[in-house]
Amino acid sequence: MDGSTAPAYRVNELTPDPRVAFDPKVAGDYVTYAHRLAARGLVNSSVGGMVIRAPHPDHPDGICYAKPQGVSLEEVEVEDLVITDIPYGRILQGARATTVGHQMNREILRLRPDVNCVIHLHHDETIAFLAAGFQEIRSFSLTYGFLMQKPAHYLPASINVEEDVAPIKTFIQDTNCIIMRRHGFTVLGRTLSEAYHRTCVLVSEVKRNIIVETLCAVTGKSPEYISDEDLAQMGKHGDAVMYPTLVKR
Repeated sequence: MDGSTAPAYRVNELTPDPRVAFDPKVAGDYVTYAHRLAARGLVNSSVGGMVIRAPHPDHPDGICYAKPQGVSLEEVEVEDLVITDIPYGRILQGARATTVGHQMNREILRLRPDVNCVIHLHHDETIAFLAAGFQEIRSFSLTYGFLMQKPAHYLPASINVEEDVAPIKTFIQDTNCIIMRRHGFTVLGRTLSEAYHRTCVLVSEVKRNIIVETLCAVTGKSPEYISDEDLAQMGKHGDAVMYPTLVKR
């Protein structure tokens, strides 16, 4: 996938696998959360993407549920979905090609076995805030650090990891959120629910940044950021705070 060897299959090559079947629960959850993202107004310009990894005995990396080209997250239904493998992006079930962004999502899943869902959105406020000259999204809330658990990684507008996935391996282990200037963001989660809630807390933080910076510009006061050191400590204890029943005592 990184270009070092000739791939055994082409991206979007139709290779139906009778041993791979749609799981109604996974497919139904995909549509439910895709529509929740749209209901929150996060599917801007009818674009964006989401993938869910599911285990499969014949595929060591698992299999990947995704929407095809030409279908928005706000319109996707179960019958639209396709299943691909992760190393090559070949179509195991379904008959429509995936988007270019699916290559980025697959590479993230390949490099991060702990991640089982990736959400990519072209969020208006995120694009606008960074285009206004702000260099990063700062945290003002307690929920962001506990839920995101790792610092965001910022990509310049000149790097598009949807088209060239090679840079992903240089930073993906140290983040759960990629901020893509002039493009949007990509959020990672161990579960679909976690990826969704990390997306929600990120867009809330962007909104808070806009409000705080606007109010401070009017009043002349200085924003009260949460420090990077405090965020790092929050990240270390994130599971104990957000998922206390899952933390081993």
